[in-house]
Formats: sequence, structure tokens, C-alpha cells
Amino acid sequence: MKLNVNNPCPCGSLQKYKKCCKVFHDKIKLPKTALELMKSRFTAFSVQNADYIIFTTHKDNPDFTNDIKSWKADILDFSQNTNFEKLEILDFSEEDAEDTESFVTFKATLKQYNNDISFTEKSRFLKENGKWLYVDGQFID
Repeated sequence: MKLNVNNPCPCGSLQKYKKCCKVFHDKIKLPKTALELMKSRFTAFSVQNADYIIFTTHKDNPDFTNDIKSWKADILDFSQNTNFEKLEILDFSEEDAEDTESFVTFKATLKQYNNDISFTEKSRFLKENGKWLYVDGQFID
């Protein structure tokens, strides 16, 4: 989906996209917290920004591959065929300057081909060289 930069950001912040997650997508700024990274990744899926998803995925993630072309195609296929309706943050660990691991629990409300594929996940993030990365997540019933 092409999103007008003046539209509300899909992450749910109530800010315009250009003032919210777009600054991360354009690499003007790096997310300072795992929560900012989580929200910006949800938005990246929503706006079909596969490059950002790849850029913010830890090498230990099960989906990580050096076959960037195929990985990017898979991300775009998922993003183009999914409606990213809502992101709800349920819990997150407060990070301080010393933290290198953080968790964010969220519910993503998604529709694909008119089917509800919503899920709740506790995501794990690691901070390496000053950059937060998505490692993995556990689905919660």
C-alpha cells in the first residue's frame, strides 16, 4: 500500500507517517528502543517496505537468509496480500542505556483474503552496535 506521508502512521501513534515511522524507514534516525523498532516494523510491512524489514532483522532470526532477492519477494508477497488493520501494544520492557535485550508483546490485527489472521506475539529484540534488531517471537494463544 502506498501511504500518503500526511496520513496517520499505521503504528497507531496518531502522528503523521512522515513524523513517525518514515524517519526510521528512510534511515534518518534509528529506533532508540525496541518498542520503536517493533512499531516501525509493523508499519514497514503495512507500506510494503521489505528493505527495512531485512535491515532490522537479526541474523539469528529463522527467516534470515543471504538470498535477499527471494526473502524480499516473500516479504512483499505477504505485505501486498495482507491488510494491516491495527497494532496494539500489550506489554514491553522499559529499556535503559545498558539494556541490550528487550521484549515487546503485541496484538496485530490482520486480514488476508477476507480471513482474520490476527495474532499475539511476544517479540525479542537485541541491541547490537547501537542498533535494535528483531530476533524472534513466540505466539501467545
